[in-house]
Amino acid sequence: MSETGGVREVKSAARTVELLEVLAERGDRPARLQELADQLGVPRSSMYALLQTLISRGWVRTDVTGSLYGIGIHALLTGTSYLDSDPRVRAVRPYLDEASQALGETLHLGRLDGRHVAYLATRESHEYLRTISRVGRRLPAHVGALGKALLAERGDEELPEGPYEALTPHSHTGRESLAADLAGVRARGYSIDREEGVAGIVGFGFALRYDSPVRDAISCSVPVARLTPEHEGQIVAVMREIRGKIEATAPGAGGAPHWRQ
Repeated sequence: MSETGGVREVKSAARTVELLEVLAERGDRPARLQELADQLGVPRSSMYALLQTLISRGWVRTDVTGSLYGIGIHALLTGTSYLDSDPRVRAVRPYLDEASQALGETLHLGRLDGRHVAYLATRESHEYLRTISRVGRRLPAHVGALGKALLAERGDEELPEGPYEALTPHSHTGRESLAADLAGVRARGYSIDREEGVAGIVGFGFALRYDSPVRDAISCSVPVARLTPEHEGQIVAVMREIRGKIEATAPGAGGAPHWRQ
């Protein structure tokens, strides 16, 4: 049995969390009982009992036939509570509004979550509105402007060996090429994602150094077709200014809890 911080892991709790994470990752693809039992390596009867318990509490939902399962509404309520209670998110939101007004492009706030970046806030472009919000979703850190800005704040020895997942033909798939890119980020002071995460989109990422280690970053995304050298210069100038304002005004630890995540 695994241990965390010297405390033995509670197997039933770990299994519940793993199930919720699997259902969340599937998004709009509901799962069947046997699929979940096989993926988590638990008996079908145990998986059924766990699902029924979570359904009764709103963490899992099922269809009218009772054969398909998906994430429940209480996951949304908990996620919303996380965003509403985080002082960093509250502090950054007005500055995302300011940058959105100045640039008219899509702005993001993200937080490093293991090898991924979780999106905590978004302001959509005035020119193009996504049909699905990124808030609450994750992207591998090695493919996006947010993630590369945060990885550059760490030593290359922390990078996994790879190979890395490729989301587009431009994604880094090896440790060496990613490390070379991150060296450029450190020298430049911000990251550039040229269609590495989403085809046709360029992103510019800026780490927020109000915590140590650095966990949060902001980014600006723009379609390739609309990115001129002049506009790129404007984006970098505005985002640098916004980063400075955020770092100068973000709340200190004070008497508030200093969360690990």
